Amino acid sequence: MTKEDDQVLSGSDHPVAGAACLPEHVAIIMDGNGRWANMRGLPLLAGHRAGAEAVQRTVTVAIKRGVKWLTLYAFSSENWRRTPGEVADLTGLLRFYLRHKVAELSREGVRLRIIGDLTRFPPDIQEEARRAEQVTMGNDRLVLVLALSYGGRADIVQAAARMAQAVARGDIAADEIDESLFASALLTAGMPDPDLVVRTSGESRLSNFLLWQSAYAELVFLDTPWPDFDEAHFDTVLEIYSRRERRFGARPA
Repeated sequence: MTKEDDQVLSGSDHPVAGAACLPEHVAIIMDGNGRWANMRGLPLLAGHRAGAEAVQRTVTVAIKRGVKWLTLYAFSSENWRRTPGEVADLTGLLRFYLRHKVAELSREGVRLRIIGDLTRFPPDIQEEARRAEQVTMGNDRLVLVLALSYGGRADIVQAAARMAQAVARGDIAADEIDESLFASALLTAGMPDPDLVVRTSGESRLSNFLLWQSAYAELVFLDTPWPDFDEAHFDTVLEIYSRRERRFGARPA
């Protein structure tokens, strides 16, 4: 973060960015559930449950602030390497929220979209996820994208494979492939690229999240663990974003 960003974070108030500089798409790497639980002497599951509550708060404030797309890194492709007990806890929470919270999201005008390799989840979770996408399809107040068993490198590889197959079939010529066509083969096809990527809990890396899509995103890293992320933190990152000059590779005027 820049010195200016540090000043915003250390301020006593949390001003909200104006509509003119509001990011259309905010993506969040939700890190720190385990640290949050450890600091309180609680089991890891308590941290994940508190993190799920932070998700609900974040969706609410995103709607209030007028953000149109919110992507949450809910379960990375690397998370499968965690202990069987933690994976079971995470998938159990996912199952609960898909079964019991989707109707509430729909009433708020939220459309749910899921990206990632759902085939690695149990069949009932796959079914619940597709059902949730279907029942919320007509909503347009906020698109909530859950990245589940998602990896940025795998996303790029599968897109490259799709392009190669299209060339082999004769559907396109190799020299017709440009950035726009390639992006249409990514799991995020039809989505705007994230304007702002936020990571909580003190780490300063993307961890294989939306690697292609984040090429020109503004990055903000917070020390706050994800379960403590609230409306004030959301407003802080919006304010930080509003102070950034987005150049997309061009020189300043």
